[in-house]
Amino acid sequence: MRFERREHRPLYLLIVTPVIAVIAALALAGILISIAGAPVLDAYWRILTGAFGSRLSATETLTRATPLMLTGLAAAVAFRARLWNIGAEGQFYLGAIAVAAASSKLLGNLPAPILIPLLLLIGAIAGMVLILVPLWLRLRFSVDEVVTSLLLNFIAVLFVSMLIDGVLKDPLAFGWPQSQSVSDHAMLPKLIARSRLHIGFAIAIALALVVHLVQSRTVFGMQSRAAGLNPAGAVFAGVPLGRTLVKVACLSGGLAGLAGAIEVMGVKGYVTTDLSPGFGYAGIVVAMLANLNPLGVVFAAIFTATMFVGADGMSRGLGIPTYIADVTVALSLLTMLIALFFTQYRIRR
Repeated sequence: MRFERREHRPLYLLIVTPVIAVIAALALAGILISIAGAPVLDAYWRILTGAFGSRLSATETLTRATPLMLTGLAAAVAFRARLWNIGAEGQFYLGAIAVAAASSKLLGNLPAPILIPLLLLIGAIAGMVLILVPLWLRLRFSVDEVVTSLLLNFIAVLFVSMLIDGVLKDPLAFGWPQSQSVSDHAMLPKLIARSRLHIGFAIAIALALVVHLVQSRTVFGMQSRAAGLNPAGAVFAGVPLGRTLVKVACLSGGLAGLAGAIEVMGVKGYVTTDLSPGFGYAGIVVAMLANLNPLGVVFAAIFTATMFVGADGMSRGLGIPTYIADVTVALSLLTMLIALFFTQYRIRR
């Protein structure tokens, strides 16, 4: 028996594979739910109703999915070009703190139609700046960007902590370490009244469509895919590898920084060191669940948010740990990786 690379991957295989992987993950997680003493189907039904059973829960799920879409896109864009950006968490925080600083110290008096786009741009630029550091180390000294981008996450969070305990500390927070709030007219408009669902959700979906078009219909998209498939072959074919990776890095870091900006301007209104429950790392899972497809990222982010939000309802109703949601998402990633392997290879006897 041997594994043989497929010369062509049928479209139906690429569509069915993620579905099979998720079903397999749910079946494996069901074993753990059964061991915990709960009926499996009832547990999954409670997750679904906990995430979409009411207007409030549905809007909360989509609100939670918004930063996951953007960090998922950031990972998908970078990984497709074989740029291993593990630093979306740090880029998220840097985008968030840049928005808080610009709004409270510099631009807070501008009208909303000018202020909101400008702050979103500032957040994206902050994310770009951070990812260019590990990229420069890779291009100049051949340093593995997995290590440098990962370690920069901790530096970024500590830098944010220093700012919110110092020059950006809110004097009205009664000593609680948080940044000054962004101005009221810098907050993103709500999509649904009396909910936390904001226009950032629509922005994330629109960006997924734009990234899909860029990757599939432009020269830059072709160059980034070539850089990921075969860097040496891409250089031989005339692709400017360094310049292409810089563009990919700017797009990836900009999306992650934008996620932080949107979370501050759409939900929190200020920055704390627990602003992200791991959106940057979860974005990697989302990207892999979507097979690095920008449109698939939207659905993978909603699935991940459904598990996280719905797990609270399952836990309250059945008395089992909410960590089952984390296990299910992790199992989904593992089954997806296995499924992706079999979309690229077939077994020959």
